[in-house]
Amino acid sequence: MKRSAFTIIELVMVIVVLGILAALALPRLDRDIRQEAADTILSNIRYTQHLALMDNKQMFNDEDWQQRYWKIMFGTCTGSDKFFMIGSDDDMDGGSSGYFEKDESAIDPTNGKPMFWVNGNDCSNGSDGTVSNQIFITKKFGITSFTFSGGCADIQYIGFDHLGRPHVGFANSSTPDQSSYMYDDCNIAFNFSNASIDPLTITINKETGHAFIVGQENS
Repeated sequence: MKRSAFTIIELVMVIVVLGILAALALPRLDRDIRQEAADTILSNIRYTQHLALMDNKQMFNDEDWQQRYWKIMFGTCTGSDKFFMIGSDDDMDGGSSGYFEKDESAIDPTNGKPMFWVNGNDCSNGSDGTVSNQIFITKKFGITSFTFSGGCADIQYIGFDHLGRPHVGFANSSTPDQSSYMYDDCNIAFNFSNASIDPLTITINKETGHAFIVGQENS
């Protein structure tokens, strides 16, 4: 009886085609650290603004209420590693630093864990799984520094009101006069430990709070 089967030539051709496809696909599998970092930080800035839009922090019976704006803060761990966290100083006791407690932090929608860390603490402790690991941007992406300029110069946090408008310097606000409203675009620049990776800048527009990656304005 005759049995149908592939010939050696057909098998060789299939292997050659698979090899070509693999050669084309492998470069796409390389990790783009810069883009990953940009997308992660940008999405969390937008997440902060979303929380502000969904959760109006205004309190007419308390003159300190602006301290409650949802904010994204950037900080430094022991050993200079960098991180960010998202939260709201709900009880308004954070002082001029805008600090908030763990139970006032946002929950990472991707893993259900608090987006919180303490400035100056050892970031390696975050590996115990009690907080979201995406906030540790040095360990995750190799980011070694960040610089705030423009409307947020010298301030390491950005907050948003119930209309999504950006605010700065509201951590010790004692009167609801909207003086923390950001009147110039904020630029946050990030540098990487790998010198071959270009610095990254994210801009947050005044008035609207629209955030985007510089060089990728449609991001």
